[in-house]
Amino acid sequence: MSVAIGIEHARPREEAPQPLTRQPLFVRFWIGQTISVFGDQISALAIPLTAVLVLHASALEVGILTSLTWLPHLLFSLPAGVWIDRRAHRRVNMIVADLLRAATLATIPVAWWLGALTMWQLLAVAFCVGALTVLLDLSGASFIVALVHRSQYVDATSKFSATRSLSYIGGPTTAGFLVQAFTAPVAIVADAFSFLVSALALNGISVREPEVERSGSSARTDLKEGFRYLAHQPVLRAGVACTSTINFFSFFIFAIFVLYASRTLGLSSGAIGLILGAASFGALAGALIAPRVGRRIGIGRAVVVGSVLFPAPMALFPLAHGSHWLSGSLLLAGEFLASVGVMIFDVNQNSLMLMLIPHEVRSRVVGVSRFFNYGTRPFGALLGGVLGAAIGLRPTLWIAVAGCLLGVLFLLVSPMPRMREEDLA
Repeated sequence: MSVAIGIEHARPREEAPQPLTRQPLFVRFWIGQTISVFGDQISALAIPLTAVLVLHASALEVGILTSLTWLPHLLFSLPAGVWIDRRAHRRVNMIVADLLRAATLATIPVAWWLGALTMWQLLAVAFCVGALTVLLDLSGASFIVALVHRSQYVDATSKFSATRSLSYIGGPTTAGFLVQAFTAPVAIVADAFSFLVSALALNGISVREPEVERSGSSARTDLKEGFRYLAHQPVLRAGVACTSTINFFSFFIFAIFVLYASRTLGLSSGAIGLILGAASFGALAGALIAPRVGRRIGIGRAVVVGSVLFPAPMALFPLAHGSHWLSGSLLLAGEFLASVGVMIFDVNQNSLMLMLIPHEVRSRVVGVSRFFNYGTRPFGALLGGVLGAAIGLRPTLWIAVAGCLLGVLFLLVSPMPRMREEDLA
């Protein structure tokens, strides 16, 4: 589960903030989110494996499943962003979302145990969890106002990205072995439990949330303001166009990767989990070096570099062939290098967005951004499944890699390459 970090700080500007690791409320939130994201990685592998191994889903069905996971971001990001901006209790939103996500996921192992699990239930669970994630993420974008000072945006983003990377290392590996030992539906219980831990951590964070400005404007007016701000900010506009393009085509890969690795390459569930987990050391490395890269070459140029380093290594996926050891090694190398690139891209771009978006319109502008960035994912996943079934999995992977690389063009014709952090202070 990802949470946008950073809002205007309530303390006086002249007061130098303590390091984030010495701020108890931030650390509590950080730990809770780390456990939750670790659980997410278990479900990210266990749910499609449940579809493939338990329900014998086709490429199209797996594509639809992935599509419904992300469809709520397209449907609900806009109204949720406006609704959240008008209400002060973001922490309550997040706790409710965590508890409902835990309950929803728990229905999968229960139905499996009763012999009643169907593909329709998996699709419904994926959609409901996705909708609740929208509520949680957009609420989180404004919740931690008292936790992160403006000067700590990049540091906080890097820390959350680093721990998310650690979850990428341990989560898929744990999921793979849990699936082999206890079956895929049972492995999902671990993610449900992680949401309960996250809710408990949030319940113990008592902060004064930012005041809500009651302008008296309509929801439609507020929504238009979010679109208008994004449309007139050339750096944000280019970033959204680039990210949307990469997300659309990369979800061709996301939708069929498990199917490709298990059926085409013949890799076991444990091997797939181990590959994804080991490769995610690249995400950890990328999260740790991303701030340094941004300082060295400029935060805008770092975004441009990351937009290329992320998709290019995925060309190794369709090249995978031969023995399990050889094909698995190629998948591992592609995942590792792509993980480095995506963190350089994400950490610097997310930090740049936090610096550019005013707090009073943050939820709605982030909602509009997610409408485009995440809204392309269900279409990409669905089209990936359709193409995988129609022309084969390898050709679909090649199309995906080529399409992802087109995203950098939006950045090159914008002010993005000239952006530097010191110019935004």
